Amino acid sequence: MSELVKRLAEGSHPVEASLRPNRTVRALKECLDRGYVHVKFTGTRGGTELGVAVDRQRTATTGADFESGSGRVTIIGNLSLDFVPVTCVAEIDLATLSGTGHLEVIDSPATVS
Repeated sequence: MSELVKRLAEGSHPVEASLRPNRTVRALKECLDRGYVHVKFTGTRGGTELGVAVDRQRTATTGADFESGSGRVTIIGNLSLDFVPVTCVAEIDLATLSGTGHLEVIDSPATVS
C-alpha cells in the first residue's frame, strides 16, 4: 500500500469539492445528481484530487439546502487509489464547499492459490 493511501486513511484531512468550470453549490448538486464528484485532499503536496463514484444509498444530503447554499453533505463512494480499492468519505459544508474527509481501505478477500 502506498504512503499516500496510508496517510489519507489515518484521521481526518482537509478537503474541498473540486468543481469545474465554477465552484458553486449548483455545480456540486449537478455532480451529485450525475453520481460522480471530484474531491480534493488539499493537505497533500499539490493536492490529491479523486474522482468519487457516489454511493447514493450511503451519501447524506438531508442536512443540505442547495437553494440557500447552507448545510452539509456527506459524500461516500468507492474508487481505486494507487491500485488500492478505497472508500472516500467527505463531509462538505455548502457555504464554503470545503470540509474534512478520509479514506477507508476496502479489505479484499484473500486469494487462494
